[in-house]
Amino acid sequence: MRKSKSPIRISAAVLGLFLLLSCGRDSENEVGEFKNDFVGNEIKVQALADPKVDGVTCHLTHFDRGFWDRVSKGNWFEDPSNASIACRQTGPLKIGDIDFGNDGEEVFSQRMSLVFKSIAVRRIFDEANNTLIYVVYSRRPIEGSAKMAISTISLYDQDVVFPQDQFNAE
Repeated sequence: MRKSKSPIRISAAVLGLFLLLSCGRDSENEVGEFKNDFVGNEIKVQALADPKVDGVTCHLTHFDRGFWDRVSKGNWFEDPSNASIACRQTGPLKIGDIDFGNDGEEVFSQRMSLVFKSIAVRRIFDEANNTLIYVVYSRRPIEGSAKMAISTISLYDQDVVFPQDQFNAE
């Protein structure tokens, strides 16, 4: 005689499937996607407006593992943290209250695993070269990663609006 599956097991399986489907997803900003192999893996393309710098849009690409890749390779709840970024001026530049320190500030983060791994975008202002720098990198709390990409926007000869008194403090 067969045992029926317990409601707890069924609930756990449904929850696991839901969590699997939600890893690495941010369809709100998605502008494109395409399959890059026969097992359903995809490259996702997202458009990210810098929340503190009007007139800047970054396009971020990242890998999204398909169902069959997860089944065959295990590691169900994690996508690779490889990403690429390109940022461009897409309107008049108006810089808000950004962090002008050497370590800049994080402007975007997205989970790439159920718990620990994410990709993030950090903005740094290079005052000496009058340039905004955007770096996409993988973040893991225990084991760092050298996976990163960079994009810059030159402010040279641009009519840029800065926060009041940013460079007038003497």
